[in-house]
Amino acid sequence: MRALKRSSDHRDYQRVPRVVTAMARDEVHGVSVAPHSHERAQLLYATEGLMKVKTAFGVWILPPRRALFIPPGVVHQWTSLSRVTMRTIYIEAKVAQAFGDSCRVIEVSPLLRELILSLLDEPIEYPLPGRGEHLAMLILSELAAAETVPIAIPWPRDRRLLAVCEGIVDDPGSPRTIEDWAAEAGASARTLIRLFPKETGLHYRQWVQQVHLAEAFGRLARGDSVSEIAAALGYASPSAFSAMFRRILGKTPQHYLSGWRAPLQNAGT
Repeated sequence: MRALKRSSDHRDYQRVPRVVTAMARDEVHGVSVAPHSHERAQLLYATEGLMKVKTAFGVWILPPRRALFIPPGVVHQWTSLSRVTMRTIYIEAKVAQAFGDSCRVIEVSPLLRELILSLLDEPIEYPLPGRGEHLAMLILSELAAAETVPIAIPWPRDRRLLAVCEGIVDDPGSPRTIEDWAAEAGASARTLIRLFPKETGLHYRQWVQQVHLAEAFGRLARGDSVSEIAAALGYASPSAFSAMFRRILGKTPQHYLSGWRAPLQNAGT
């Protein structure tokens, strides 16, 4: 069997004759990868660090216990918002059809995390049959059972709304009102209010809340307290922020702080 040197270039993983392949790549803070797509589906995941991913359809903020499933052919770009240890997988396009044709955020279970790391210990073209093949099949099984996290920031195309959305994502805690944003965008507040559901499927306040949730997960992963997050995002109190969080996700921020940050701190990379 031909031995392939492990690479950090995604192009080297697209035509490997294996259903699932795994790639390791480490980046420093502030690295941006230009828009690109893959022949295979990708589970974009980092064991440490924070990433922002953008497509024509949305923006996602990914802390360590979140991964983004990206179907084959979807053009995307990502930026490291901190030092990142990426441990991502690529899935053969036909097999990936079972996981849908749109991007979605999934909860990375401790088992899925360890399976991905274990596959990275195997050659790119792992022996068939063998341990690598078993790991790949378990990864697919665990991915099929993974919980989808309802956090997405739908992205508009209208240039006026685009300027507003970029401003909000860049400064999630901004106190600016829809009237303030309208003045900057050269449109009336009424026009922006009408454009939000038309362009994103969400009303203005709902869209802002999605930005706040994405920012909150990143801050939780960095170790910020609920009080610090609430203040940074402009909420009147921690309880007001927690109520919004629970209303949308069905769980409190404290649930994530106690439920998944501690295992991450104790796990290796």
